[in-house]
Amino acid sequence: MKAAMTRRLGALALVAVLVTAAAACGGGDDDGSGDDGIEDPGDCTAVDVAASPEKLQLLTDLAESFNGSDDADLDGGDCAFVRIQRKSSGLAEQLLASGWDESAEGPRPVIWSPAASTWGAVLNQQSGQEMTSPDAARLMLSPLVIAMPKPMAQALGWPKTPIGFSDILALARDPKGWGGKGHPEWGQFRLGKTNPNFSTSGLAALVAQAYAATKKTSDLSSEDLDNPAVNQFATAVESAVVHYGDTTLTFLNNWYRADRRGNPFQYVSAVAVEEKSVIDYNTGNPDGILDPGEEARPPRQPLVAIYPKEGTLYSDHPLYVLNADWVSDGEKQAAEAFVKYLGTKKNQAKALKYGFRPGSPDVPVGKPITDANGVDPKTPDTLLEVPEPAVLADLLSDWSTQRKSARVLLLVDVSGSMGDPASSDGADTKLDLAKQAAVRALDQFKDDDLVGLWTFSTDLPDGNLDKLQEPARVGDIRETLAGKIRELQPVNGTPLYEATKDAFSASQKAFNPKRINAVVVLSDGKNQDGDDTDDRDQLTSLIDTLESASEGISPRAVRVFPIGYGEDADMATLRQIADATSAAAYDASDPTTIDRILNAVISNF
Repeated sequence: MKAAMTRRLGALALVAVLVTAAAACGGGDDDGSGDDGIEDPGDCTAVDVAASPEKLQLLTDLAESFNGSDDADLDGGDCAFVRIQRKSSGLAEQLLASGWDESAEGPRPVIWSPAASTWGAVLNQQSGQEMTSPDAARLMLSPLVIAMPKPMAQALGWPKTPIGFSDILALARDPKGWGGKGHPEWGQFRLGKTNPNFSTSGLAALVAQAYAATKKTSDLSSEDLDNPAVNQFATAVESAVVHYGDTTLTFLNNWYRADRRGNPFQYVSAVAVEEKSVIDYNTGNPDGILDPGEEARPPRQPLVAIYPKEGTLYSDHPLYVLNADWVSDGEKQAAEAFVKYLGTKKNQAKALKYGFRPGSPDVPVGKPITDANGVDPKTPDTLLEVPEPAVLADLLSDWSTQRKSARVLLLVDVSGSMGDPASSDGADTKLDLAKQAAVRALDQFKDDDLVGLWTFSTDLPDGNLDKLQEPARVGDIRETLAGKIRELQPVNGTPLYEATKDAFSASQKAFNPKRINAVVVLSDGKNQDGDDTDDRDQLTSLIDTLESASEGISPRAVRVFPIGYGEDADMATLRQIADATSAAAYDASDPTTIDRILNAVISNF
């Protein structure tokens, strides 16, 4: 029992210590990074908490019940007042390590609760200080699972037949795809995975996949990874990937929209996620957060959680009271009072309400972790041992070459407003910052990726476009492409709809089935092209083009990932564009965040 517990605790501590890019670019299995409303603590000591968004609602509810209660009373007549901020795990780690700008990010936290204790080790390494303790309390647990629409899982033999990454490999290699399982109407097997350099579940899936290839559950070694059969296993699994990403919520939201349209089977077949996400999805809340007035609507086809037969790992949710120079003794006392409050049986049981397993072994697993919600409270049976840091480093290095290659067209707005100041100091324009970020982002592409550059505005060499570089192997053109980006200048209007349609259509004509095919659109405004045609008609035509081309059993699936750049960007329209191609839109309304946002976008490839 002691050995099993040791292995379990090791699995909880996914060692992403070496994942520098994740720390810098903000990832994890969560989304968002903004200030979620900072309240006035009155005469009480404020305890600011930076929490990964998947547990935002749970912690907010617990903070509300804590504030003003007897549990919040402290020695000397003082009281604690907890305030929750939504911060993605990797982003919060980077801010804590390199300098937290309170004017942009909100108050520096006293308590930090990332998605996994992995990030605490990352912070300690990068900051050179013991800012987090390995003995920190764990709020709750959620195992990594493979989520699939129920009919697809049943076609693989679920629930009686154990399923794992080896079965995914077989499907990925089968030229008949789902036809080999009696369902040709579902097309090829398509896998959704998050980027392991950004996402806790992505890294966990990579570890589990490597163990599946070696048929081991512990002691994964660099020698194992050097085995050609292990490399072939990984490369074959990656070949089935639809696209990657910094968050599983992109997959879940797109899946849910496809389900509402009546066909969830042709976007992705399976996605590696936390168990909690399956419960949220099946209760009609795919992103885990119900906005005011939003009504949960269960999907037509529920997902089921497959616990990989080769073994899996847990995510935990640590409560770090930070050992930082901005945290006073009084704030630490107030923080410890809240941590103690969270550890009570009553509050540990509340984790269940939100689809998490309690962090305390004294609280049994119960509803909603039930068969009725597509999950199995009796599993997982096998927990995997986390590899040594050097092995993880090799695993990630290998993935950088094993991952599916991409064909990406960068479509950049060079309208006149891109020449506006990016911030109040006026030192850089929006285009200045965008160019600097785009040049740096080129290093994220692997040499075999095909990358091109078009710009759009009115009265350019090719109508509303300037086709500066058609997609080519980035390893051959990286410096040339960087030079062309640096030369961009702001000019005239913003023909957003026409330029997006042209870039999408061109990418479809050049579609490569062995690559992730995508267009990245960066725009700082609304459609303004000088055309007398009603904008609504143009938008309808664009969306119809995108949606019709994205349907079918074997679609030439080009994803459009828009970035709304600056506060005047038309985010509502950009989200429509992303939804029409089952992609994701990114909000860079603060131009100074463009580095982080571009990194997140490119994590999809």
